[in-house]
Parts: sequence; structure tokens; C-alpha cells
Amino acid sequence: MADIIGFAYAATVATGGIIGYLKAGSIPSLAAGVLFGGLAGFGAYQTTNDPRNVSVTIATSVVLSGLMGYRFYNSGKFMPAGLVASLSLLMLLKSAYKLYNQQ
Repeated sequence: MADIIGFAYAATVATGGIIGYLKAGSIPSLAAGVLFGGLAGFGAYQTTNDPRNVSVTIATSVVLSGLMGYRFYNSGKFMPAGLVASLSLLMLLKSAYKLYNQQ
């Protein structure tokens, strides 16, 4: 069964980077959004093929929750940093739960 939640997370991250570029002209937002969205999409693809293969999803979620959580802490603004940090933390918990219950 396809990892629909993982693919939706990947699309959200990539779309956020594109919106950041369109609204503010931020090339780093575009690059980070496309890079991490692509990694999250690859992780969702791997999880779809083998539910135990969550390493890319976990790594991507850890990095994004850390980076965006730090940005949220410094800015106090939920959008976009707090949203991405929250979604990344939820993906991390989902993947860790899946990994723990598969063994």
C-alpha cells in the first residue's frame, strides 16, 4: 500500500519551498523545499516498497524538524517554520512507530 501520508508530506515541503520563492524571491527556500521535498518523496517511495525501510524518511524528518524548529523558536512565527517543524515531528513519530512495530 502506498505511503500516502509520506507523499503528502513531501508535496507539502516542496510546495512550501516554491511558495517561499514566489512570495519573497527566496532561492534558498526554493532549493531547500525542492531538495527536502524530493528526499521525503524518495523516502515515501522506499516505504511504499518496503514498510521497514524508513531510514530516509526518518533522516529527512529529523533534519527538517531541527532546522525549522530552530527557526520557529527564533522567530516565534508559526508560518512556515512552525508548521513544517510540526509536520516533520509528526512524520518522525509515525516512521519511528512503524519501525518499532515492524520488528
